[in-house]
Amino acid sequence: MAVPAAFLAPVLLLCGLGPRLAAAHGPTGVECVLFNEEYMTCMWGSRETLTTNYSLYYWYENRSPVVECKRYLWDRGVSIGCHFNQSEIIQFQPFHVLLNASLNGQTLEIRSKRMELQDLVKPGAPVNLTIRNMSSNQLQLTWSSPYPKAQCLEHAVKYKSNKDTSWIEHGVKGDIFSFPSVDYEKYYTFYVRSKINSYCGSTQLWSEWSVPVVWGRNTTNLAEEQLQWFWIHTVLVPIASCLLLLVLVVLLVRMERVWVILMPRIPNPSKNFDELFITHNGNFQEWAGVPKDMLESFKPNYSESICYVSELPSRESHDPQWDGSNRPPGGPGAPAGPREHSPYQNNYVGV
Repeated sequence: MAVPAAFLAPVLLLCGLGPRLAAAHGPTGVECVLFNEEYMTCMWGSRETLTTNYSLYYWYENRSPVVECKRYLWDRGVSIGCHFNQSEIIQFQPFHVLLNASLNGQTLEIRSKRMELQDLVKPGAPVNLTIRNMSSNQLQLTWSSPYPKAQCLEHAVKYKSNKDTSWIEHGVKGDIFSFPSVDYEKYYTFYVRSKINSYCGSTQLWSEWSVPVVWGRNTTNLAEEQLQWFWIHTVLVPIASCLLLLVLVVLLVRMERVWVILMPRIPNPSKNFDELFITHNGNFQEWAGVPKDMLESFKPNYSESICYVSELPSRESHDPQWDGSNRPPGGPGAPAGPREHSPYQNNYVGV
């Protein structure tokens, strides 16, 4: 396979197929990274730059046969890389990669340059950052690394106080950094990263920055503030959201009852008296269900005669005065004659 591949590119260019394959957005090369000596990935593009699937073949110089990738990395149906387990990685042995693709019935092979895997190591980020007070104005920052060969690492420390505008970075050979002068009116933030030193490789791949560590006068207050925000965002906000959601669900379930409580309806009495006027023709006693014997007991069972009442005029104002010499005719025992009708006489009828 290696011999035809060496002559394939000139032949394709002479036949005019090379420009057409180049127009197919082929990969410009293969980039391999050995992560913390645990696994390795070799990438040759992305879904936006590739229009066809490529197959990857690899071998170690003078050591193993050509082997196809066992675990391809895919992006929306297109192969963009290959994943290697730790057992497939051999350092200090020249590593070769060949990409193979088919287009319009023709085969295109792209060789990578020779690679040394010890120069492609990217260590893991440092962990367990710790700050100690060594004297009144000196600090000591220590850390550890997940990379198995600590003697092959060099480190970089960057820090900044709360009153600084830019970061300050220092290179460190070991895993200890001394900070000789500190201001107790400030608080400081520290980060650390690592890479393989010149004794173990020639890589320029730095690890990711570590999780920061903070020291200073306001460190306690800052930690308490961070803890408070943690409880607010992690505990209180979800609980409050769940309670609000539960209240909304209860309100939706009992919406009709809530509206009746908040906005009571005005009763319409006409419906209650339909039976009185339609069925019983306005007979309240019959509609109310009053017994007939009770109705009879309320009827009057007596009668009254008519009594006429008349008002007579006063004697003092109408009768003549008689003295001893002037007596009415007939004597004291004479019967009174008929009385004239008085204009003041009224008749009253009493019931």
